[in-house]
Amino acid sequence: MDREDHKVTSFVELSFDLGPLEPEAAEAACFECGASAVTFVDSRDDPVLEPLPGEFRLWPATRLQALFDAAAEPEELVRILSAALGISPELVQARAVADRIWEREWLKDFHAMRFGERLWICPHHERVAEPGAVVVQMDPGLAFGTGTHPTTALCLEWLDRSLVEGARVIDYGCGSGVLGVASVKLGAASADCFDIDPQALIATRDNSEANGMSALVHIHNSADALPHGVDVLLSNILSGPLCELAPRFSALVRPGGDLVLAGLLEQEVSDVTRAYSTCFDIRPFGHREGWVGLAGRRL
Repeated sequence: MDREDHKVTSFVELSFDLGPLEPEAAEAACFECGASAVTFVDSRDDPVLEPLPGEFRLWPATRLQALFDAAAEPEELVRILSAALGISPELVQARAVADRIWEREWLKDFHAMRFGERLWICPHHERVAEPGAVVVQMDPGLAFGTGTHPTTALCLEWLDRSLVEGARVIDYGCGSGVLGVASVKLGAASADCFDIDPQALIATRDNSEANGMSALVHIHNSADALPHGVDVLLSNILSGPLCELAPRFSALVRPGGDLVLAGLLEQEVSDVTRAYSTCFDIRPFGHREGWVGLAGRRL
């Protein structure tokens, strides 16, 4: 007798919009109800950029997904979890999830992307055959920045178009290290990368090593260790910290050097421009999906 192949279902996923619920309390309730894993996801395509020290930052519209063993009845799981959360069972959705190689699953929709004329960000499972291509090999990871968000894309396009060979670069708030690694791939003499997130520093180290650039990418866990008098400083963080950092960035960039700022919504441009106008001739250099990149020459 022929045996028909079936996809084996190993989990039940319960998901709900976080709304006013406290994230830590909601996560704890899921684990108390038997969840084996809990994930917070963006339900509205909003970015999460650089957090403040010790801050647990989520998206403005966050959805929680919890995995449970498939042996449990979905209806009973929904009843138990909604009671623990204090929300209506109608707000909790259940679906069967097939077992698969999870660490590779999220890469299936991530493909090589070009920024400007030469620069490519390419996952390790693909290759770029374009003549003259400058390729940064990078998979999406826990740290922010692989080029998929408009703010990162704006910075990468600026680097492709404007970076001068031999420049000394700072990537302030480096995330995955994509801007620093791209800089040295494009001919920068060095890239000094700083972030307050330990995971970002690990990701930057791993990505620089994977691209054979670890000798040129210097990683710092303290902003005080960054060199002064650099040719280019890039910072793709939030508008509030950018305004506060104006005096520090002024001291780090040499006269005539370049400043590139991203992570700004259109309504935030005037505040950031005002904060830097005394030391930089600064103006927008690109717009994408409501986000703006600013570039300035140190006076």
